[in-house]
Amino acid sequence: MKRKILMVAGGLCLAGTLSFDAAAQAKPDVLVKQRQAAMTLQAKYLGPMGAMAQGKIPYDAKLVQRNAAFLEALSKMAWDGFEPSTKGEKSAALPAVWDNPGEFKQAAEHFEGEAAKLAQLSKSGDEAAVKAQIAATGKSCGACHEKFREKR
Repeated sequence: MKRKILMVAGGLCLAGTLSFDAAAQAKPDVLVKQRQAAMTLQAKYLGPMGAMAQGKIPYDAKLVQRNAAFLEALSKMAWDGFEPSTKGEKSAALPAVWDNPGEFKQAAEHFEGEAAKLAQLSKSGDEAAVKAQIAATGKSCGACHEKFREKR
């Protein structure tokens, strides 16, 4: 009797694991939507900081610190949405993403690094250094778009 219960329980665990794995594999269109959402949020938090760095709006150290922290987290989120299965999906991603995966990964890591530097530097109170890092972060974002995203 115990053996039957253990066999049934083991079978249920295996079935649960297999169904969890199947559910974890997102559809290509969902991955595209998720990566686009992450990048939309990146723009939301980087945009005001860029305007501050350019003197278009007043510098707000607390807002920069908050936005930089959000951007640092967001800088890591879009990349798993560039699975090979998404290559044929409608998006602004250029074939170079999949044709040059090493270069794409390097560009993504560069952006992540610049965003991390910005988050750290934003805590320093050095407005000039923070503004320079905002520019560097924006430049790393734009550089990736130049090679890997359709012009809009």
